[in-house]
Amino acid sequence: MKAPLCELFLSWAVVVTAAGCSTVPAPTTSDSSRAAIEALAPGGKLRVGLYPGSPTSYIPSKDAMLPRGIGYDLAKDLASQAGVAFEPTIFPTNEKVQEAAREGSVDIVFTNATAARAQVIDFTPVVLEIEKGYLVPAGSAIRDGAAIDRPAIRVGHSRGSTTQAELGHVLKNAQLGPVDSLADASRALAEGRIDAFASNKAILHQIADGLPGSRVLPDTWGKETFAFGFPKNRDAARPYLEAFVKNARDGGAVRRAAERAGVRGLAAPASH
Repeated sequence: MKAPLCELFLSWAVVVTAAGCSTVPAPTTSDSSRAAIEALAPGGKLRVGLYPGSPTSYIPSKDAMLPRGIGYDLAKDLASQAGVAFEPTIFPTNEKVQEAAREGSVDIVFTNATAARAQVIDFTPVVLEIEKGYLVPAGSAIRDGAAIDRPAIRVGHSRGSTTQAELGHVLKNAQLGPVDSLADASRALAEGRIDAFASNKAILHQIADGLPGSRVLPDTWGKETFAFGFPKNRDAARPYLEAFVKNARDGGAVRRAAERAGVRGLAAPASH
């Protein structure tokens, strides 16, 4: 179900290296910040829930590239500054990450901060926003979002995602169906089992990179508002996390993490 990365990798990850990693000025150590850190990482380590294939979450190492992802990089910074071990826990799907967050078996996740999710976990202020759209395979006659909402069009979405909850309000005629992982979405498009895949554009572009000829449509049908989520009843951690997010946004760490992950589809910056 989940698999912590190897000890050698973890020992490297605790240290912020110079290999393109974003850093955020460390907050001062005080009695209140120590209490916040204990609430944030009560086991002396920051357990971070991530899933592979999404540049907002986690992209495994490949060739000369180190592991990356906005959630991965920023959580690593957070653990380093808090002086606790960084423990990335990789789940096969976003749905499993959300389950772990609800159960409190991870300490933090980086995810779309919806009202429904806010009922079961708490959120920091907004970190960034990403447009939502559609990906179509090579050779598709679909040129824009207006051609998606037709009875014969099969649209895939990630099982348990916010897209699954929202898409039925956007598309009234298309056939909607879940896929279990982003790898499954890629295969379904390549094999012609779905005509389009709906998600945030960071994910869509990442999938498109591995599907020659596929296209992210220019339309936008919504946006995802990303923030750090953490278990309920850890209110003491909130001021520390809010300061971290503000420093990361203002100091450019969020932008650098997005660039390192190759994120595309960022919405215009908003004031939060």
